[in-house]
Parts: sequence; C-alpha cells; structure tokens
Amino acid sequence: MRLDDRVALITGGTQGIGAAIAQRLARAGCHLVLVGLRDDGAARETVERCRAEGVQVELLTEDLARPAPEVIPALAARVLAQHPRISLLVNNAGTFCDRPFLDMDWETYRRTLALNVDAGYFLTQAFARHWVQHAIRGRVLFTGSINGELAEPDHTAYDTSKGAVRMLVRSLCVALAPLQIRVNALAPGLIVTPLTESALTPAALDWMRLHTPNGQVPGPEACAGTALFLLSDEAEHVHGQTVLVDGGMSVWQQPESPY
Repeated sequence: MRLDDRVALITGGTQGIGAAIAQRLARAGCHLVLVGLRDDGAARETVERCRAEGVQVELLTEDLARPAPEVIPALAARVLAQHPRISLLVNNAGTFCDRPFLDMDWETYRRTLALNVDAGYFLTQAFARHWVQHAIRGRVLFTGSINGELAEPDHTAYDTSKGAVRMLVRSLCVALAPLQIRVNALAPGLIVTPLTESALTPAALDWMRLHTPNGQVPGPEACAGTALFLLSDEAEHVHGQTVLVDGGMSVWQQPESPY
C-alpha cells in the first residue's frame, strides 16, 4: 500500500495516534502537513521522524477547539493554497474529558464537541469544495473511538462526540461518495497515548486487558496500518465505515471472571 507523492493533512498529527499515522503514511511515501496545538519537542520529534522517511513535512500550530468560523476557513485556505493537489485529510485532533454529567460545565462540553466534531466537519467541507472544483478524488479519515459504540460512566461529553463522529462518517459518505470523495473512520479501543496514560494505573490496565479478548492495551502504532489501508487505493470501495481497532473489546459481552 503506497501513497507516493500524495499529500495528507493530519490534525492532531504531532503526538499519539496522529503521530503514528503520520509516520506510517510517511513510510508509504506521503508528504505531510501536520497540525498540532503547539510547536514543542514532541512535535519536532514527529516531524524529524517523518522526514527521515524521505518525504516533505510541514508543521502548523492551531487550536482547533476554537469556534470553527474563527479557525477553519483560514487554515483550509492556507493549506489548499500551498498544496492545491492535496488529496488526503485525516481528522484526528481530539480531546477527552472525564467529568460526571451533573458536574459538566458548558465550556468543557463546548470544547469537547468543537474539537472532536465541529473541526472535522468544517475542515472536510472546505476540502470537499476544493476537491469538487478541481476534480480531485479526495479521501477523508476520522478518528472515532469505541466510545462511539459503548458508553462509560462520567464520559457523557466524550461519548456524545464520538457517537456523532460515527454518524458523521455515514452522513458524509452519502453526501460525498457520488462526488468521488471517500469518507471512513477508525475507532480505537484503549490505546496508550499521552492523552490516556495519566489515567492508566496498573489496576486500570489489568482491568482493560481482562475485558479485551486479545488481552492487549497497545500503543498508537496499532492504529497506523488501518489508517493507511483506509486512505489507500486498496480501500477504493470502502465508504462510510468505522473500523474498530479494539482487540475485540466491542464484541465481548462479558469476560470470564478470574476470581
């Protein structure tokens, strides 16, 4: 599966799952525009690892949790002006919040939905308009979550956002497949990333392994191959799908008790 000389924009592309996807696409020959919240050591390390694969890499910093009208038009215009033949968009930027429903505040809820749903929605719209105008067969990949399928206590805002991503992918398929634009998503189970590792106590990891049929809680590289497939020519007839990368957790009603 090769993406030689294609260009991809990856939001949240400087760490975690986004960085793993970036490195896998770079290895497949894809040039990259990475959007991160800050230009820090982690971001520069991701850029250098991708460049080591022999591709061009550009780093942009932006807070995509700001209201979409304030950020998306300018970001899209800048990227499309510099890379008019760009054909791949990875809407990976996201945030996680762990707060009881009765304690949820408006600003936390708003930022969660703005980053996890709104940014990808309107960035896809901007790219799709460009692709239709220039007869480019675009490909869009969202990062969803197993939380779009299964709810967790105290995760109402996050679960709502990831459930929205699942339906967004289906709706955009119906809207964009006739225009030669493919839209899909990958939905990880628990992945060890900078966003999740602070909550992963040894006891929590043991519990998650117990509730995962393959018994694994992997790092973000577990998602990278699926992302490459969904963006590649090999997935040309795959539209509107959310592929769960969860070690089988979503299909297991109840593990056998070890007690």
